[in-house]
Amino acid sequence: MSRICDLTGKGYMNGNSVSNSNAKTKRKFYPNLKLKKFYIPEEDKWITLKVSTSAVKTISKNGITACINKFVKKGYI
Repeated sequence: MSRICDLTGKGYMNGNSVSNSNAKTKRKFYPNLKLKKFYIPEEDKWITLKVSTSAVKTISKNGITACINKFVKKGYI
């Protein structure tokens, strides 16, 4: 299962774990993803998306259809 947001396309970032002795080892920072069901009133159906919490915030502010149209236009989905 890939850890990528279905709407925004957010994925992991690379970085370092830094120990007390200042030794650096590579690690990944994953986005905060949630499995969420959204209702689309125009199509009268529910869809399940794996979205980041920032995308959930954007959806609750603008609405699901507006966000899907915006992300399709930008080329994320």
